[in-house]
Parts: sequence; C-alpha cells; structure tokens
Amino acid sequence: MTPPSSAADSVLKTIQVKASQERAFRVFTEEFDSWWPRSHHVGKSPMVKSVIEGRVGGRCYAEQEDGADCVWGSILAWEPPRRFVLAWRIDANWQLESDMSKCSEVEVNFTPEADGYTRVDLEHRYFSRMGASGETVRAAVDSKGGWGMLLELFASRVGEVAQ
Repeated sequence: MTPPSSAADSVLKTIQVKASQERAFRVFTEEFDSWWPRSHHVGKSPMVKSVIEGRVGGRCYAEQEDGADCVWGSILAWEPPRRFVLAWRIDANWQLESDMSKCSEVEVNFTPEADGYTRVDLEHRYFSRMGASGETVRAAVDSKGGWGMLLELFASRVGEVAQ
C-alpha cells in the first residue's frame, strides 16, 4: 500500500459543476476527448483523439495522426461514478515513464451535493517518486495552464459552473 502523500508532494484542485455525479464522471472519462485540449499532448505526432479506457488496467492515451497511440497513463482504480485513480506515466521531460515506481498519480473524486451539483476533487500526487525533477512537474501541473485550467474546460463541457 502506498503511504499518503504530503501537501508538499501534491496538487489539489476542486470545482463544482451543475451536473449529477454520474454525468460528471461520464463527461470526465468517457467524453474525455470532448474537453481535453490538443495542446496538452506529449506524442511525436499531432493528437487526433484522447481516450481513457474505463477499467482497472485501462490505458489513458492519445491516438495520433501517424496512427500510433501515445500512452500517458494507466488506470489503477475504477469506481464509477465515485472515483478513479491513474498512474501519470509522464516524466519531467514530458516523455513516457515506463517504470511505474517513478510515476505520480492522479485521483479524481466526484461527490454529489445539494441542488444537482457535483464537487470534483482532483489530487495529483507523489511527485517525489520522480526524484529531483518531480518539483518541476508539480509546479507545471499547478501552473496557470495546468489542472485548474483543465478543470475549467471540463466544467464548461459539463455545463454550468457553480459560483
């Protein structure tokens, strides 16, 4: 079992959307390609489609123009519509990390709230597994173009964002 992450070793982001827990989970996962920006891609060829395979062991990958799949994650836990966890298989050079012991993790929880809203909590953690370069990745995903912006794109796709 992996020990809990420390606040210094994680990025926490939360957004509330006007959608059921089921819809929020479905848009985040099954409709991932409908909101994930083409600019956020580490493959060698332009991205055609971004996919999350909904099962433990499933891949998170981009289909590319050259026909290759660029794998960037692996599903570690799959509990629809409540949560999922993925191994973030991208290193500090924004390349595929094949050694799973060096991968950070992303956990996304979907919690129903009053009046038809769902709170979406995202934790990207275990940057220390990447060694000294982990802080660079943590800073990048916590930056203006990181998870905060990505959750806003997701929320726009789902519908109304709670103020």
